[in-house]
Amino acid sequence: MKWKSPKAFAAILLASTVLVAGCGSNGNNAANSSNTGNAGSNAEASADNSPITFTFFGADASPNWNNMQDDVGKVITEKTGVTLEAEFDVGAGGGENKIALMAASGDVPDLIFAKGELSKLVDAGLIIDLAPLIEEHAPNLKKIFSENMNRLKYSNDDPAIYSIFTNGGVDQQYFDAGGGFEIQQRVLKELGYPKIRTVKDFENVLKQYVEKHPTTDGQPTIPLTLSADDWRIMITVTNPAFLTTGAPDDGEYYVNPETYEAMLHYKRPEEKEYFRWLNHMYNEGLLDKDTFVQKEDQYKAKIASGRVLGLIDQEWGYQDAENALKTAGKDEYTYAHFPVTLTEEYEDHSFQQAGVDGYGISITTACKDPVRAIKFIDWLSSDEGQVLRNWGVEGKHYTVDENGQRVIPADIQERKVNDSTNFTKESGISLYRIFGANYGDGVKDPSGNYYTTNFPEQIVAGYTEAEKETLKAYNATTWKDLFPGEDAFPAKDWGALYNMPVPTDGDYQVIYQKTQDIIRKRIPEAILAKEADFDKIYDAFLEELDKAGAKKMEAEYTELVKKRVELFTGKKL
Repeated sequence: MKWKSPKAFAAILLASTVLVAGCGSNGNNAANSSNTGNAGSNAEASADNSPITFTFFGADASPNWNNMQDDVGKVITEKTGVTLEAEFDVGAGGGENKIALMAASGDVPDLIFAKGELSKLVDAGLIIDLAPLIEEHAPNLKKIFSENMNRLKYSNDDPAIYSIFTNGGVDQQYFDAGGGFEIQQRVLKELGYPKIRTVKDFENVLKQYVEKHPTTDGQPTIPLTLSADDWRIMITVTNPAFLTTGAPDDGEYYVNPETYEAMLHYKRPEEKEYFRWLNHMYNEGLLDKDTFVQKEDQYKAKIASGRVLGLIDQEWGYQDAENALKTAGKDEYTYAHFPVTLTEEYEDHSFQQAGVDGYGISITTACKDPVRAIKFIDWLSSDEGQVLRNWGVEGKHYTVDENGQRVIPADIQERKVNDSTNFTKESGISLYRIFGANYGDGVKDPSGNYYTTNFPEQIVAGYTEAEKETLKAYNATTWKDLFPGEDAFPAKDWGALYNMPVPTDGDYQVIYQKTQDIIRKRIPEAILAKEADFDKIYDAFLEELDKAGAKKMEAEYTELVKKRVELFTGKKL
């Protein structure tokens, strides 16, 4: 295993940091203490807000990005002097191809949100260690991560901090659910809001409705469609296999919580039964025949047409299409969320906690002014920066009442619900989350307000009338109420394994790619087979994984998991 460390290069960069010429006014840097309680953190940011441009690449798509010409972006530039020249991945690639080219060529932007491809850049010596920068220039980051700073470290062998966790929140409390199995509100209403607990319940609802309504707005009704375009196959096809059978999300692996031994989750016998159910759905004509050939835009177009009754996805995967339905005034075509499992003996583990761990933003060796870059990230992580990113501009997107509480005006709330795409492009709210660290939902700032707008009252205000009607029928206030909560399960000692570094050389990557190729070929084959052929195909699939070296890969991954547990918990294994 090879772990290259660019620490020495980072030190050279820090020693030779170039100060950008130019003058900037500090007059706009005073925080509204009654609103953000962050006057102290502004001193660092105000030291230099002269104009500077950083290049950036994000491994996720950001279709509403407006080149910082939105309201929030303009304030960020005013406060920090920073303009971002940003590029985002498009389609369903997750940045994999683009970042592989960067690693090979050494041509990287100043800042990068690399998601699961960070190891490639670290091993190529293209990411700097942020630990000394944070220590000297980032009081807000130190405050947010505090005792969790160890969880930012790359590995036991290389304890550098190569990315700052930004795709989630510290001390996160979940008040809403955006995953599970989805059914249109109109379907549930017509069928009298039936019980939705198992895959059989889900199937029966779709079957009953499509028999009554074979067409929707003149087009064939689609009971269920999935998106298998590139990595999206994990989200809508393969990940539900472990969620419906009582396991948490640990990517392609299942980790034994007692021994920490890891194996490809497809080997769990109960998951075979989930895929058998998908095979049954296909043979019954309830699963879209185009599931494994359609592209992501085709998937979203079908949803936006209103003729897809059911989904198995995360809301962020189809939100653009659902927003189109809202804009068209078709609230009843939007989707309810249910914690569906294979049978009632299992519980959905969607909300089992992983702690402070996840993807984040990094500074590369190409950045000519890493000090200025970390100060930019730190300002965005301040109370003032977080409120701006989450709530928008005071007086335009929210007001502060006589009790010091932030309030979103009715007309703004209406646009957030029914014209969300245009509103996001204009306001910039939610577009800058990955650029700074965040406190989670349910955490209050010094003014007594929540940092985010995702708290029960505001979540409910953001629901359509059709959603509210459905929730009332199921005696729930938010979709989260239907799911097992965080307190139902122990927190995972190993954190978020999708963020655990794995070797980028040697046999591991070769074997992993072989197993991925097999999975993405054989799982669709098993689902699309005749029911009588399913066992033969699935059993051959498992044998093929082991022939490709899966057991060796699993053993190596197990050791990495154990080291991660030691790093995070201090246990000696």
